[in-house]
Amino acid sequence: MMLDWFNGREAAEVGTSLADEFAPRTAAGTARIEKALNGERSNALLELLRRADRDVRTLRLNFYKKAKFANSFKWRLIENGVKPQVANEVTQCLILHLSQRMTDAASRHIPVAASANQPDSKKTDALLTRAHKAFAEGDYVQAVALYGEFDSLVPHRADVLNNLGVALCRLGRYQEGEQRYREAINIEPEFAEALCNLATLLQGDPQQAEEWLRRALRVNPKYPGARTRLGTTLAFTGRQHEAKAAFRKALKIDPGDADALLGLGNIARTEGRFEEAESLIKRALKMNPKMPTAWAALNSVRKMTIADSDWLKGAEEIAGSGISLWEEAELRFAIGKYCDDVEDFERAFQNYRRANELLKTVAQKYDRQAHSRFADDMIRGYTRETLAAMGSGGSASTKPIFVVGMPRSGTSLTEQIIASHPAAKGAGEPEFWLNAARAHQSELRQGILGEPAKKKLAEEYLRVLERHCPGATRVVDKTTINSDYLGFIYSVFPNARIIRMRRDPIDTCLSCYFQHFSTAMRFAMDLADLADYYKVHQRLMDHWCSALPAGTILEVPYEELVADQEAWTRKIIDFLGLEWDERCLTFHETKRTVNTASAWQVRQKIYKQSVGRWRNYEKFIGPLKGLRD
Repeated sequence: MMLDWFNGREAAEVGTSLADEFAPRTAAGTARIEKALNGERSNALLELLRRADRDVRTLRLNFYKKAKFANSFKWRLIENGVKPQVANEVTQCLILHLSQRMTDAASRHIPVAASANQPDSKKTDALLTRAHKAFAEGDYVQAVALYGEFDSLVPHRADVLNNLGVALCRLGRYQEGEQRYREAINIEPEFAEALCNLATLLQGDPQQAEEWLRRALRVNPKYPGARTRLGTTLAFTGRQHEAKAAFRKALKIDPGDADALLGLGNIARTEGRFEEAESLIKRALKMNPKMPTAWAALNSVRKMTIADSDWLKGAEEIAGSGISLWEEAELRFAIGKYCDDVEDFERAFQNYRRANELLKTVAQKYDRQAHSRFADDMIRGYTRETLAAMGSGGSASTKPIFVVGMPRSGTSLTEQIIASHPAAKGAGEPEFWLNAARAHQSELRQGILGEPAKKKLAEEYLRVLERHCPGATRVVDKTTINSDYLGFIYSVFPNARIIRMRRDPIDTCLSCYFQHFSTAMRFAMDLADLADYYKVHQRLMDHWCSALPAGTILEVPYEELVADQEAWTRKIIDFLGLEWDERCLTFHETKRTVNTASAWQVRQKIYKQSVGRWRNYEKFIGPLKGLRD
């Protein structure tokens, strides 16, 4: 019976099938589901609920199977092109409907006089006490089972659902945890702890995270941690001034808030104030000596040496102390960097591999075939002839400069060089074009976008650049995913300049593997996936270089840039149509926020140690060796 209780395969299959039936991977399917939220009486939404009643009736969903059903339904919607926020909202509506139907059905079958069948309060109280005890002792497997059993007997307890969500997240079951948080909030809309927990889980979607955090702070302006988490979210989106204010407010409420101190330290690091950053991080560690994120951050403000062996000892103790998956992964990446800094390459690779294996357990699997199909669609939709016949774009502006290439190919270095010119600034990595591509998915894959849509996109993007870099004549956007959409971008900004960074393929991929990226970059956690991603990326980039008009793209080999800095810097500045300025050669002295993994590197003089770095790891990189053939 217990095995059947945990068998969610059928529920997951029904969820996937229902999503495919309701929102197939077509433009019409995507439009249909987005219209489904225009009121509860939407015909499309009502049809979905009717089909769900039909298909789910026989599943006898317990909380585990319900989570399996919901997760498979939501993720298939996203795979089929539905925006994540829309998919979340529709899934929530569906699950609430099914939960209500199950509650109604149960009440219809329980006679009023059958009080003997009601749960024994003494037994349920004992069950909840056991659940709390397991949770407090860190036995999250047992806590999940006990909280789940209690919820099946005494449903609609927001506090229990919140604790169940926390326990699920501690086990790396984040999608199920998110579902529990949302159920708790639906029961108790002003449950600040659940609001804050949900926001923390949604940090990968800063806009959503900010909304939930501000809602929690409206409920309780002094809620512990909410102000700090808001600061972290704001900093992630480049709103450093607002982030600093949030951290400082948190410290007024609690001067010993280690997370707020760490947040200020991380901002100081992105702004190039490394000594101040280290001081703030050490203050955070005084408040919380075993804080994994602060311990890892201490490694990011300078190059480590053998003299820092106490740091390594402490990091390894914390990493092995039963901390969360995310915290251990972050520490393993930091330990890998330490070992690389001191040239203990085998130990470095072991820790990098451990970090990536941890992240793979919670990330969606990289779909090689889907990535290849996407590249095929771009190449087919944006031929040289199609691009030549597109006519005018949405804007004649020369303001945007796109620096593209694989992650870790030198894009941050090139942005810093250009942003050192008095007429230019760097916007970092706004995800404007990724979001725009999702919004125009069907047209994008056909290479067709009407003039009104192009003009609207151009106006919106120029406003984004102005917000990031007020008054700048030229602005660098170094979002690496823009590499996928250069035909689309060119159709809107035909006068924009594009710089393509190229770096040794093995060095590039290995550097990606050594970097703690978001799990959204799921190709970076496996060497074979990285090799595949790189090949498709190169195929698509080679197409853009061939199909776009001559003079649109400048290819910059990373190795040549670091070997002859001045010659290549002059080529770059000349390509952009800017007057030469010596400050571009002393880019490491430029004071600006660099909110990427290269915040420390771009403030050093040009160095060549990263060229051929892969040879230190040659015996570990089997799947990457074919990239040199």
